[in-house]
Amino acid sequence: MKIRLALVSVLLLALAACSRSGADERSVAPGLGEIMTLTQMRHVKLWLAGSNENWPLARYELEELQEGMDDAAKFHPTHKTGPIARLLDQMMKAPIAQLDDAVKSENREKFVKAFDGLTQGCNTCHQATKFGFNVVTRPVGNPYVNQAFRPVR
Repeated sequence: MKIRLALVSVLLLALAACSRSGADERSVAPGLGEIMTLTQMRHVKLWLAGSNENWPLARYELEELQEGMDDAAKFHPTHKTGPIARLLDQMMKAPIAQLDDAVKSENREKFVKAFDGLTQGCNTCHQATKFGFNVVTRPVGNPYVNQAFRPVR
């Protein structure tokens, strides 16, 4: 009987730990810097995929980039300098929609223009949050030498 009671207690404690509240979720959430570092990686991979006209990979990287921005807004709606969630919505929604359109239409020229718009949106957001010293540019090389960015044919 004591063993059963102990097992039930352990099970209940485990279940309680699995159902964390929003406040607990934030305490274990990645920092904004970590989210932005992954966003930078997605930015590079998106460029490499789109400039090589690998549209399935570009679509995937764009979705991942959007997820990262959603995470930034969710876990860090405000930051040291203000309302991150609102700024992301104001400054990044249109460039991401334009990129989405370019990727869906599989149009390299549209992609390049929309990608540059995304990059400018990143820099505008950085300036608005007093992180203007962090300037994003179009990638000039491939740091991912272990991944092919040309489409599989």
